[in-house]
Amino acid sequence: MENILGYSQEDLTAWVKSHSYPAYRVKQIQEWVYRQHVDTWERAGNLPRGLREDLSRDFHLRQGILQEIIECEDQTKKLLLRWQDGALTETVYIPEAERRTVCVSTQVGCPVQCAFCASGLTGLERSLAAGEIVEQLFRVQEQMEPGQRISHVVIMGMGEPLANYENTLRAIRIMNAGWGLGIGARHITVSTVGLPQAIRKLSQEPMQITLAVSLHAATDALREQLIPWAAKFKLKELFAAIDFYYQQTHREVTLEYILLAGVNSSLRDADALARRAKGCRCNVNLINYNEVAQTGFKPASPEVVQAFMQRLADQGVNVHLRKSRGSSIDAACGQLRRRKMDTKQDN
Repeated sequence: MENILGYSQEDLTAWVKSHSYPAYRVKQIQEWVYRQHVDTWERAGNLPRGLREDLSRDFHLRQGILQEIIECEDQTKKLLLRWQDGALTETVYIPEAERRTVCVSTQVGCPVQCAFCASGLTGLERSLAAGEIVEQLFRVQEQMEPGQRISHVVIMGMGEPLANYENTLRAIRIMNAGWGLGIGARHITVSTVGLPQAIRKLSQEPMQITLAVSLHAATDALREQLIPWAAKFKLKELFAAIDFYYQQTHREVTLEYILLAGVNSSLRDADALARRAKGCRCNVNLINYNEVAQTGFKPASPEVVQAFMQRLADQGVNVHLRKSRGSSIDAACGQLRRRKMDTKQDN
């Protein structure tokens, strides 16, 4: 059986045709899946019984099991999903004012293994299928108040999205499609550690999605210490790809920069980052570290954060400080999954 949430309109049309059903059934099926959010085919009342039986035989409506859900006092929620093979992934729901943002994962674990991140502590298990990526949004929608809908998606959870390119882009097309979840392309952000060839490929996609690059250091030497994969792609090559992306899409790229006390948070680091940001059409998103006990890194002090931010602003960099959310529920990537895995091993 396959996950219906990973099927494009063309895929579903082909399936309907192959089973000798009229073409208008495609729209009806999509209505039940993406508007009514049915979790069993029996609830799709205007579909004939034979069609419902065929759909039940060939397609899952949900593949994951909601293993755990925890909520922070700021209403941030983290969901832990267990897939059919036992793999665990995390999804975070971040409500703020009129925005309803969901942070989704694209892989089980992560191949990048950033020194400060919990996601890659156990390496990469596998990539998620497109349907598993989309299903995370459905699981969050089930936790929301009636009448509310997801407004923004950030693909910043577990995994490197561009290392799972085809499944990630298929999922984004389904999120964006009018027949699908109908989330505007400009409200969808893909965060990557920076794979130059994949960034160039992404620039040719006919969607105005937002690109964010996890930089975290403005020199090759420090970046390779923090991000082992960075040794494969020097900053010169990465920023050439970033510039190419802007030239092709006219969409400004966001540089994400996690501040680590005593590591990359000095004024000299700020000056190096300013030179990088001003060399292309980039804005900077500062994030003070959400501590992961196993790594040994610490967040910068409020005074250091403010001085770093001011230093960038004084040099004409468009800089923002991302508000920390969900710290009481281990909302940083991979923390809940890691805790669950550690508990299982202890037992």
